[in-house]
Amino acid sequence: MITKRIIPCLDVKDGRVVKGVNFKGLADVSSPVALGKYYSDHGADELVFYDITASSEGRALFTDILTEVARTIFIPLTVGGGINTLDDFDRVLKCGADKVSVNSGAIKNPSLIFEAAKKYGDQCVVLSVDAKRVDGHYCVFAKGGRENTGMDAIEWIKKGISMGAGEIVLNSIDTDGVKNGFDLEMLKAVCDISSVPVIASGGAGCKEDFVTLFKTLPKVDAGLAASIFHFGEVEISDLKQTLKSEGIIVR
Repeated sequence: MITKRIIPCLDVKDGRVVKGVNFKGLADVSSPVALGKYYSDHGADELVFYDITASSEGRALFTDILTEVARTIFIPLTVGGGINTLDDFDRVLKCGADKVSVNSGAIKNPSLIFEAAKKYGDQCVVLSVDAKRVDGHYCVFAKGGRENTGMDAIEWIKKGISMGAGEIVLNSIDTDGVKNGFDLEMLKAVCDISSVPVIASGGAGCKEDFVTLFKTLPKVDAGLAASIFHFGEVEISDLKQTLKSEGIIVR
């Protein structure tokens, strides 16, 4: 079994970390710089920074806060939100990001995945997919989960991988913030077709949810969560101890 990664996610709005349920009802949590440093110092394997309203507000990602976060942490950093062009890739990489996450920008212009992978390497390009069940199908949503594209999520992920995406983050809108566990059914459908690492996002409520995730779906590479880490409900060091005791390899 590959070594599993535990990744906290900072959803940033107006320069503050926020968290909601099913992508709605956002509440203020903390400063991204303070929280990023805390995770870097307390066992997180990577950090994800999403400027969650950049796409819907049609603006560029906030780079000043991002630069400060990157300067403060000592773990790999993935950044997303408002990534629409190669210039956007260039800008966030110069701010200190290790990987760039594309979502709405790639939906509008799928060739962005191919161009970015060619210029920066597959390992730099993360395809983040916000998916939700609609009439029994997994549909791709854009603009922070606000807009149903009508695209089939599994077909879109296949296309993204063929164009050079080096990693997939699957955000299940159905389970986001609900804390009843990861969306194992949707994740299995993605793992079955993916030749690149898959990161599970949305639904973690306790340590056992990560145990269930990795035991049920050994092909999932990482578990990503926000509120349970932000509010101290689960400490990453405790989570890793629990995973180790269950025979799951962690860093």
